[in-house]
Amino acid sequence: MRSVADLLRLEDRQAIEPLTPDERVALALALGARDLEAFRAAHSPPLDSGAAARILERQRQASRRLSRCIEEIIG
Repeated sequence: MRSVADLLRLEDRQAIEPLTPDERVALALALGARDLEAFRAAHSPPLDSGAAARILERQRQASRRLSRCIEEIIG
């Protein structure tokens, strides 16, 4: 028996298969922009895009080894 998640993964895979590599990259960038906008708008008051991106990048880097270069880039 397949789970709902399995069926959704299969549908996603079937929808992406016919796309060219350029279309896949464009889709990934659009999804990233959509998610950044949702994160930005979820705060009260809404964050500007740059601040939201910096917060997400800091969270991503939180468990990694410290790097002065990265700290200078993301603040």
